Formats: sequence, structure tokens, C-alpha cells
Amino acid sequence: MKLTLKEIAKILGGTIIGREDIVIENIRPIDDASEGDITFIANNKSLKKLKTTKASAILAAPQTQAEGKNLVLVSDPYADFGKLLALFYPLEHGKKGISADAYIEEGASVSTETVIFPRTYISTGAKVEKGAVLYPGVFIGRNASVGENSILYANVTIYHGCVIGKRVIIHSGAVVGSDGFGFAAPGRGNNKIPQVGFVQIDDDVEIGANTTIDRATIAQKKTWIQRNVKIDNLVQIAHNVVIGENSVIISQVGISGSTRLGKSVIVGGQTGFVGHINIGDNVIIAAGSAVNKDIASGQIVGGRPPLPHKQFLRVEACKLKLPEIKKTVEELKKKVATLEQQTKKKTSKG
Repeated sequence: MKLTLKEIAKILGGTIIGREDIVIENIRPIDDASEGDITFIANNKSLKKLKTTKASAILAAPQTQAEGKNLVLVSDPYADFGKLLALFYPLEHGKKGISADAYIEEGASVSTETVIFPRTYISTGAKVEKGAVLYPGVFIGRNASVGENSILYANVTIYHGCVIGKRVIIHSGAVVGSDGFGFAAPGRGNNKIPQVGFVQIDDDVEIGANTTIDRATIAQKKTWIQRNVKIDNLVQIAHNVVIGENSVIISQVGISGSTRLGKSVIVGGQTGFVGHINIGDNVIIAAGSAVNKDIASGQIVGGRPPLPHKQFLRVEACKLKLPEIKKTVEELKKKVATLEQQTKKKTSKG
């Protein structure tokens, strides 16, 4: 694809500084860009490279100045970089239609305006709406549904009764609706508690590869991933969990049963949550935390257990000094012991 800078600025709603007739053919990082490329500046680190980049044009924030450079000033360069990537490199899923090698049970409802690849299995009572794309190896269980324009990549499994909204993206190997980990007399009888609820994934959610989301325990109750939540690879979400809209969950997070996350929560990688706690809206949790209690809205926390962010940073800084602190403490103990002995001697002589 080739677009002039004027055309790009019109698409993004940006303002041009420099030549508007420059032709753009590719999008590249600021270090690799050359003639015919457009790049972007999203932070102060890349701002330092503005003078040296060989890109024909640069997406930049308002008030950015660079003599001799062609700029497109936009409010969010990184977001508009994403828009251009989608424009220049559109993802093609193949022609609409249902492969003769897909297996669709009697009683399933599949729109003819879908892309259904070979070896897809769609169970009775399931519904797949128009625009959906199901890659090879996808399994849709009984009475489950997949909304319009959703994409399920290879080997995704949707268990029975689960609801997938519109424009949902689920990456390879993810499992939605597996049994919650419920057992009576754990470590002794390990008696299974049937898991008879379901999972609801709202519109515009993205779920990473090999992530697992368990179904709710009680009938007609749900594990609920709300609108526009983004979940990374290798995340475990247990039964009855609720994740509020616009939240972001990074890789290797584990959320135990019946925990509720509010709206716009950001969870760093390898964080673990105990069950039955509530996390408020707009909370940010640092990577590697272990969350064992409720967190009020608007807090920034980190650690094991989590502490307010500034306190967490002070604690982490102290950890680096522990060998030095230990040495100092041992020296002080020796000095105190010596003083005690001297005091005893003086007392006995007196």
C-alpha cells in the first residue's frame, strides 16, 4: 500500500508539519526506518532519536518540533501507529464459507457469512454468528455461542453453555469454560464438586494463548469477563471470578475463585490472588505481587503482601542493602555484648 502524508493525516485526524506529498510505503521502528517509511515517537527515549532517524515521516505528539523533518502531529502517536499497522497490513482470514471438513452437529446454527476452517467441531445447540472466524481444531460445545466478527484461533476450546460476545479475539490453545477447581475434603477425600455454571465473555475482549477461564460453580451463575478486557498469554482465571471492563491482565497471573476486579484494573505479570476478595476500580498492581486482601479503588500497590507503591519501592530498595545491614547488626551485637560484660565487671567490683 502507498499513501501520501496528506492522506494519512486525514485518516488519523492529524496535523502535518512539512511536506504533505511525501509517499509512505511502510511502517518501521525509528531505528530501522528509511526513505518511504513512517515511524512514531511515543516517549522521551525515542524523542532523542528524532534528529537522526531516516524515516520520511514521523508520528509525534502535539508541540513536537524537528527542523527538516516531516511530522504528523496526533494526540496519541502509539495508538495511531496501531491504526496504520492495521491499515497497511490487514489480516486476511480467507474466504467466507464453511469447510466441508468441518464437523457441525445437527441442531447447531452457523451463519453462512462465517469462515469455518477444516477440523472445526461445532456441537448441537451451538450458535456461530456472521463474521466469525473459527480456525482448525476449534471446539464449540453444546449450546455455546460465538458472537459476530469474533476470531477463535487454532485449537481454542469453548465448553458447553459459554457465551462469547462480538469482536472477541481468542488466541490458540485457550480454554473457556473448563471445570472450576472445586473439591470437598481436599487432601483427603478430594470429592469433586460439580461445576454447573458458565463463562460469559463480553464484546471486544482479547484472550491470550493458553489462557484458561473456569466456569462458575452454581447453575445460572457465571465467571464474567466484561467489555474490552485484555488478557495476556498463560493466565488462569478461576470459577466465579469477575473482571471489570477495560481491565488489563498480564501474563502468568492467577486469580482464585470468586475474586472480583473492578473497572480499568491493571495487573502486572506473575501476580497471584487469593479467593473471595474485591479489587476496586482503577487499581494498579505491580508484577510479582501476592494479593491476599481487598484493595480500595485508585490504589497503586506492589509486593507480597501488597503495600502502597511508594512504601513497596522503599522496601525493595532495602532488600538490596540486606547483606550490609546484616553485617552492621552483627557488629552492633558484638559491641553491645562487650558493653554488657564491661558493665557487669564494674558492678561486681562496686
